[in-house]
Amino acid sequence: MFPAYLIKSYTIKITMKRIVDYRKLFNITQETDLAQLKVIYRNLMKEWHPDKFTDNDVQKAEAEAKSKVIIEAYHFLVSISPETHASNLDEYAETIGTSGINDFLYKGQTLKVTFNNGSVYEYLGVPKNIYIKLINSSTQARFARRHIFDSFVYRNVGKQNIAV
Repeated sequence: MFPAYLIKSYTIKITMKRIVDYRKLFNITQETDLAQLKVIYRNLMKEWHPDKFTDNDVQKAEAEAKSKVIIEAYHFLVSISPETHASNLDEYAETIGTSGINDFLYKGQTLKVTFNNGSVYEYLGVPKNIYIKLINSSTQARFARRHIFDSFVYRNVGKQNIAV
């Protein structure tokens, strides 16, 4: 067996690998703003749009696959950008401050939290020991506010209707 510290390090790398891979795809850094990201996205889509490859089915299939990855990467990077967080800061602060936790799901160092107001956020790179402490906490919302909500990269993944 591998030592625990190697396993923990490896799983954190896998979780954050998605961000790194998407940034490599766009050839950007963490400091790239949304306007630059949008220009790069449009240029990549022009280059890999499936309609450009009408005469070759193999290239068209490759372009379809590549364009799907580009679209997914763009939406993901936009959702975790500092500019997106800044524009949604008031809503996020209200959600984590006043709405309790309705449900949560932990998978592969990603913690998906559904709040009582229906907002759903993903927190990336959350170690298993923090998740276990969350589960065992008598006040989960308080624990999450102190140790998760502002400590990890997060993104809003939508809104759900919560049955009362």
